[in-house]
Amino acid sequence: MPDRSFLDWPFFEQRHRDWADKLDTWCAKNLPVDHSDVDAACRDLVARLGAAGFLKPTALDTANPGPLDVRTLCLTRETLARHDGLADFAFAMQGLGTGAISLFGTQEQQQWLDKTRAGEAISAFALSEPRSGSDVANMDMSATRDGADYVLSGEKTWISNGGIADLYTVFARTGEAPGAKGISAFLVPADTPGLEVAERLDVIAPHPLARLAFNDVRVPASAMIGKPGDGFKIAMSVLDVFRSTVGAAALGFARRALDETLDRAGNRELFGAPLFDLQMVQGHIADMALDVDAAALLIYRAAWTKDMGAPRVTREAAMAKLFATDRAQQVIDKAVQIHGGDGVRRGHIVESLYREIRALRIYEGASDVQKVVIARQIK
Repeated sequence: MPDRSFLDWPFFEQRHRDWADKLDTWCAKNLPVDHSDVDAACRDLVARLGAAGFLKPTALDTANPGPLDVRTLCLTRETLARHDGLADFAFAMQGLGTGAISLFGTQEQQQWLDKTRAGEAISAFALSEPRSGSDVANMDMSATRDGADYVLSGEKTWISNGGIADLYTVFARTGEAPGAKGISAFLVPADTPGLEVAERLDVIAPHPLARLAFNDVRVPASAMIGKPGDGFKIAMSVLDVFRSTVGAAALGFARRALDETLDRAGNRELFGAPLFDLQMVQGHIADMALDVDAAALLIYRAAWTKDMGAPRVTREAAMAKLFATDRAQQVIDKAVQIHGGDGVRRGHIVESLYREIRALRIYEGASDVQKVVIARQIK
């Protein structure tokens, strides 16, 4: 039985506890899903999460506008990840893909949000390129003004939901100034002529990922999100909201690994006694529990701080993301070790967790980059 005592921490209101309980009940009945066809599974997950109302926190409610609730986003990702990594992925991309539209979009652009919140459209966030991942300001993709339109040319890669998304938030160089100050953001529907899925990318924990080619993709000037040259600021604002949720997903994986380890240690015998009786195993479990609680404190501090009105939580979110993802890797590694041969058997839950966690230490800012971000914030 997973530890739920953290829900009594003062970071949360009763509505958060009610939401977590409702979602956990839904997950127990509906997850995990079959991952053999990840495209079909993600489409189905988005549709079912939307129909059940669990995608509502991912974007602005156009009928009742207000700030995104980061604590709810984190609680949702933690809960989904504990049950099924692909369900967490499906939820997370709905938020990340529409974050720029929620925060900076026009009323016309925000009409998409009713569809994404209902699970009727899938969104994606197209920022990374072959030469610019964590170094966003180094992007090559261009958006050239041509009369009433912009023409987008270049490539994006490692794009989550690439190939199944209905809309992409795309960042491109418009050239108002060098580096970060010359980037703008655009809303690009997936059926726009010239937008092609150049390659599907296969990774150790299969998710819908793709390299996208923009072959003179023409969009109206009204497709720009925010102002010309504001793209970098928009991207960082979106990551400021969603970066701590990556830590929350890692926390969900770590909690599941700890739960599985406690079950294994209590039921597996070694040298005539439960595995748990070995002091070395107790030491591992103590370390795992410590890492889980410490990660949760950093994650929900960052989320609470943002929800309380802080304009930026760059330092707090970077700390949460860095610590939670790195320590979750260690927690899961200990779980694999304690499970012995079963821990590396394909299809076992801790084996899948071992594959799932690794990417979280890379996307939305690699761990080493988070250290740079933190250092710059405290100098």
